[in-house]
Amino acid sequence: MSPTSRASIAAAVLSVFAAAQDLSEVKFDKLAQGYTFTEGPAWAKGGYLIFSDLPSDRLLKWTPNEPVEVYRKDANGPSGNAFDSEGRLLTCETRARRVTRTDKKGKIEVVAERWEGKRFNAPNHVVAGKNGNVYFTDPAFGAQQDHRELDFYGVFHITPKGAILLVAKPAGRPNGIALAPNGRTLYVSNADERNVRAYDVDKNGDTSGERVLISKIEGVPGGIAVDEKGNLYIAAKGIAVYSQEGKPVHVIEMHDVISSCAFAEADSKSLIITARGVVYRARMDGKTDN
Repeated sequence: MSPTSRASIAAAVLSVFAAAQDLSEVKFDKLAQGYTFTEGPAWAKGGYLIFSDLPSDRLLKWTPNEPVEVYRKDANGPSGNAFDSEGRLLTCETRARRVTRTDKKGKIEVVAERWEGKRFNAPNHVVAGKNGNVYFTDPAFGAQQDHRELDFYGVFHITPKGAILLVAKPAGRPNGIALAPNGRTLYVSNADERNVRAYDVDKNGDTSGERVLISKIEGVPGGIAVDEKGNLYIAAKGIAVYSQEGKPVHVIEMHDVISSCAFAEADSKSLIITARGVVYRARMDGKTDN
C-alpha cells in the first residue's frame, strides 16, 4: 500500500469515527498479511483475536504485541466466528456445513448441523447474545450450491437449551449477522438483495418484526459490526457505516475486497477489518503497537 493510499484510508477512518464516536485521532495499520482470504474476526475477553483463513483451512490467533499464530489446522473451511457469554468460540464450518463450539480447554462440540433432518447449506456468519442465544446465517456460495439439501437460504436461532429455530427464509442469500448492544435487535445483511434486515428480539431470544433497515448498499454486504452507540459497520465496498435508524453516516473507502469487521481489544476501541490477504486495524485512540 502506498503512503498516499494509506493516508487517504486513514483520513476516511478518521472522519467516520470523528462523526460517529467524537474522536480526534485515528490511525490505520496492517495487523497481519500474507493470507489467502481472511474472514470472521472475533475478539475474546481473554485478550486475543481469532480470525479465519478459509482457503488454507485454518483459524488464526493474534494477541497484541505478539506475532500471529495458528489456532487450529484442518478447521473444515472456517468462516464466521464469535465468542459466547461463557468465552467459548463459535465457528461456522462451511465445508462440514455446521456450527461448532470450542470450550476453553479446546474441546469441540457440534451445536448445529441439520434442520429437520437435512444438512445446512454452509453456515457463514454467527453472533452470540449475552443471554446464551446464538444466531447464524446459512447461504450457499459458488460450489456450495451443488451440495444443498435444503431448498432455501436461512437465518437460524440456537436457543440456550440447544433447540434450533428458523428465523427467516430470505429470497437472497443472508450473509453477515450482528446484534444491537442491548441485544434487542438482530441485523442480517443480504448478499443478493444488497440490504440489511432488522428483527426485534424478545427476552427469550425469539425474533419478530422483520423489516428492511438499509437498502441499496454499494457492493456485496458481508460481515457486520456494531459499536457501543449502536452504529452499524457493514463490510461491502469498503466499510459502510449507518446509524441504528438505518441512516448513512460515512463510508470507509478501501481498495481491498472486504469480507468482515469486528470491534476488538479490551477497550473496544479497535475496528478489525478482514480482507483478501490482509487484516487491518483502525485504532480510535491513535495507538499503533501490534
